[in-house]
Amino acid sequence: MHMNAATITQPGHSGENIGAVRLTMGFSDGRLPHVVSVTRAAMPASDTARHGERPTLPDIDPQFPQTLDAGLSISESPTLLPTQSEGWTGTPAIQVSRDGVEVFPHLTVEETHHAAHSIDFTATDAAAGLGLAASVAIGREGLIRIDMTLANTGRTPLSVSRLTPVIPLPPQVGEIETCTGHHLRERAIQRQPFTEGLFAKDSRMGRPDFNAATLLSAGVPGFGFEHGLVFAAHVAFSGNSTVFAERTPYTHGVIGGGELPYAGEIMLEPGGTYHAPRLLVAVGDGLNEVAARFHTYLRGFHPELAERPRPVTLNTWEAMYFGQSEEKVIALAERAAKVGIERFVIDDGWFTGRRDDTKGLGDWQVDKDVWPQGLTAVADRVHQLGMEFGLWFEPEMISPDSNAAREHPDWMLAPSAERLPIEARSQQVIDLTNPQAAEYVESAIDTLVSEYHIDYIKWDHNRFLTEPLSPASGHPAVHGETEAFYAIVDRLRARHPGLEIESCSSGGGRIDAGVLERCSRVWASDCTDPVERADIQRGTSLLVPPEMIGEHISESPNHATHRATSLTMRAAMAFFGHLGIEWNIMKLDDTGLARLKRWIDLYKTRRATIPQGVLVHADTTDPAVRVDGLIAPDRSRAVYRFATVASSREYPYGLTRFPGLDESATYQVRPLGGVAPYESEMSPNCRTALGWWSDDGIVVGGATLAQWGVRLPQLAPEHAVLVELIRR
Repeated sequence: MHMNAATITQPGHSGENIGAVRLTMGFSDGRLPHVVSVTRAAMPASDTARHGERPTLPDIDPQFPQTLDAGLSISESPTLLPTQSEGWTGTPAIQVSRDGVEVFPHLTVEETHHAAHSIDFTATDAAAGLGLAASVAIGREGLIRIDMTLANTGRTPLSVSRLTPVIPLPPQVGEIETCTGHHLRERAIQRQPFTEGLFAKDSRMGRPDFNAATLLSAGVPGFGFEHGLVFAAHVAFSGNSTVFAERTPYTHGVIGGGELPYAGEIMLEPGGTYHAPRLLVAVGDGLNEVAARFHTYLRGFHPELAERPRPVTLNTWEAMYFGQSEEKVIALAERAAKVGIERFVIDDGWFTGRRDDTKGLGDWQVDKDVWPQGLTAVADRVHQLGMEFGLWFEPEMISPDSNAAREHPDWMLAPSAERLPIEARSQQVIDLTNPQAAEYVESAIDTLVSEYHIDYIKWDHNRFLTEPLSPASGHPAVHGETEAFYAIVDRLRARHPGLEIESCSSGGGRIDAGVLERCSRVWASDCTDPVERADIQRGTSLLVPPEMIGEHISESPNHATHRATSLTMRAAMAFFGHLGIEWNIMKLDDTGLARLKRWIDLYKTRRATIPQGVLVHADTTDPAVRVDGLIAPDRSRAVYRFATVASSREYPYGLTRFPGLDESATYQVRPLGGVAPYESEMSPNCRTALGWWSDDGIVVGGATLAQWGVRLPQLAPEHAVLVELIRR
């Protein structure tokens, strides 16, 4: 088979800690290019594609397509956008229609541009009236980035139903892993064989939602955090989307994703264009390496996070819910400052008529019945205490029982003028595709940010977008609603430099790379129970860097699960993320406050020494044990967490390994903060102390720690310890 080939590589890669990525694409006969291979291997930084070189390699395609009886005259070798016109028998990657009639594209490449780290091309189908501009690039972190724009070059409107590019999978891929879950149990990992057929994780509720795939990972059987070739796909979009892996009897399989628009939602007038969400694909030796690529990518959108420490936050929600008053809030703020809180956030309940969750959304004015002088006294006092001031909003929702809804009933998304969608939390969705509604929401937030010098917004999104038809346009509005949300956030941040925005969506319902380009923090879950958070935060960290994950120390028993846990367990489970307090600390006596302050001080020390670490998870054979680590980028120091989420089948526990270290180095291993904080964690049946478990610890080689490990103290179930490692 005669074919031109183009190879791109990961730029500026040293090959030291993480495998470099190389991608080769094949071009032949004017058809859309297909990815011939994606490889991960250590290589010197200078080993990149020679700029502009397009070698002719007759045997470049390792699949060696061939034709057999009882099939089409060409065998499957999927392009970036496989369609039936090229012999693809699976799900078409591009689906468009005119006047309700399916159009079957046959795109021909017109121009290509090949650089060292990217390949751009344009393609057309004159008969169908289609134009395509596409880019395939590899970033410095090693993520494959696929961007596509579809143009309507015809004379009549074009409806776009699907534009979902794919990357081929190698033959050894045999398992799929995704996340699932629900409110209070987000991003639980599930796994299954990769068999013939289509496996898709679709999000159709106007946001990624609690059971979003987060990453769809396809790898060799038995791949884990630490080992095994794995490909992972993610769609950088906060609306309806799909990620999928598909195998036919004629191929090894593909992985891809894109937006899931409703019929008529994306209508292109002649000359109009549709920019598909970016598809991100990672390849790595284990999920730790895959996650590290996504972490580096997302950190690139928020360089400010590396420039100053992440402020310890106190949020008022579980402290007082809707029972707010100026006196109570100021008293809590003053106590928060004493234990080292650096950001104080007032949650839901501060605006007009909001005494419970049945009314008031959309009336974004301070409730004078609760705050006669507005929020000035509180905001000023918080700033006087040296803390940042934050405020909760839910700008995309509206209560039917609100002044805004009564004055503008046409501002609610609804399937008809006679019927609203099913309510959720007594609220509906405000139509941000309506320019008047969007302007009102943005102006209200902007006014409050300016008036009270707000440093931080907790931006919530508490309901599904069901039957989301816009009264303003008569079309489905998820795509437009998502784009309007992005635009408002972008403008607010531009007008208020330094303003930080958190993405909260009933907890973890909107966590994706699209929102994380703009929001530098996510609320992983409304469940703050540390035992549940052990796996919720693991699943979240497949995509999100730890310093961007809100992890709070809450009250015990926990408000969501009623489980009682020790302060050490709660603090340890919040130790690697962006630390906060979700607790009415007015209840604490001096001893309790001192213990809490000690943990906050330990966190601040860790924050200073490892501000943006490499997060790793260990593969363990004990289902009751979780071992996670946060390692300095130069591997000079690390903190590991050993947690038990249930009773173990081993007694005592086996050796605990510490992956990700410099195996040629030697480390001092000791309890973080000394032995004292963990005395209450020890199992009452553990009568013999470990010889090395002391404030000074023990010195061990990095290879031994990574491959064999050490024995940690026997803990009661649902307890944890933190271990510090410093290179000697």
